Amino acid sequence: MPTLRIEHPITDYPTWRRAFDSFAETREQAGVQQHRILCPVDDQQYVTVDLDFPSIPAAEQFLAFLQTDVWSDPGRSPALAGAPTTRILTTP
Repeated sequence: MPTLRIEHPITDYPTWRRAFDSFAETREQAGVQQHRILCPVDDQQYVTVDLDFPSIPAAEQFLAFLQTDVWSDPGRSPALAGAPTTRILTTP
């Protein structure tokens, strides 16, 4: 199962989380089967999000959506404090 891993600094977790939650239906429609949100124990101003997809093309398509429609618009990505680092992972 491919996983889209997203990492980035944030300015405020509650604000960021509200924005993340507002895309729940969009994630479901894109095929996200499960998600995990993690923060480093020593840095609550940084998040890692893992989104599990049924296929690599589905993960790539959702990443393109995030890059063009979400992260490029501060109104849709409040609390984002830097450019996200992304990677699509799969088990060997």
